[in-house]
Amino acid sequence: MGYKVSEIINRIEDSFPVSLAMEWDNPGLICGHGDKEVETVLIALDADLLNIDRAVRSGADMIISHHPMIFSAIKKVNDLEPVGRKLLKLIENNISCYAMHTNFDIGRGGMADIVAERLGVENIRPIEITGEDEGGSLGIGFTAEFSDTDGFTARELSALLKERFSLERVWYYDSGRPIKRIAVCPGSGKGMMTEVLSLGVDAYITGDTGHHDGLDYKDAGVTLIDAGHYGLEHVFIDEMSEFISNNFPLLKIVKGAEDEREFV
Repeated sequence: MGYKVSEIINRIEDSFPVSLAMEWDNPGLICGHGDKEVETVLIALDADLLNIDRAVRSGADMIISHHPMIFSAIKKVNDLEPVGRKLLKLIENNISCYAMHTNFDIGRGGMADIVAERLGVENIRPIEITGEDEGGSLGIGFTAEFSDTDGFTARELSALLKERFSLERVWYYDSGRPIKRIAVCPGSGKGMMTEVLSLGVDAYITGDTGHHDGLDYKDAGVTLIDAGHYGLEHVFIDEMSEFISNNFPLLKIVKGAEDEREFV
């Protein structure tokens, strides 16, 4: 006997309510029936064709993804474009698809807290405050400090990130200043330079930045470390697998791909 999609969603949203999500975001049940019974769930960063095919092969009834498959309105659902092909495959195989994005990023025990814990930092505060709860301010990303060091070099901090997040590589632009206070935006933190430079941090850790971003941060005296979009966010898969296992012990859990890039 399994659990209904709606039961799983209700439990998730008890911890990570959709009301926490940013206005531009699209978390929730993207596709499928709320009353469908679930015995196998696939947990992934993205509900792309690779993970949907994996869900079909494994007999999954539901996909829980971090990134929503749909961010804005679509006018057609057909097999002539990628979103349509994904939706059709989900519908044809009766797979419900649920996304939990910035509500997971912002919520207590979510992305920011997980990343901060892995880094072993203290004095954690949001970069951008979006709300409050009984524990204090909530928001996107975080600033924090390393209390057990006089300061990392850019190379040392990059090596620490590789170790703590099992990364093959990161890249950085070194300002040359010792790093003790950091700002972190898991996933894509491009376009936050004004906010970051106002925080008085020594380094900014994020993903999806470019060469000119690196030069600008370096020239402003802040080391930029780019771990890639998946670099920090891939913790979602293990953390949500544990969350689902603890709350729904009868479910079979299949893990999706963490990072679909390939390196040479």
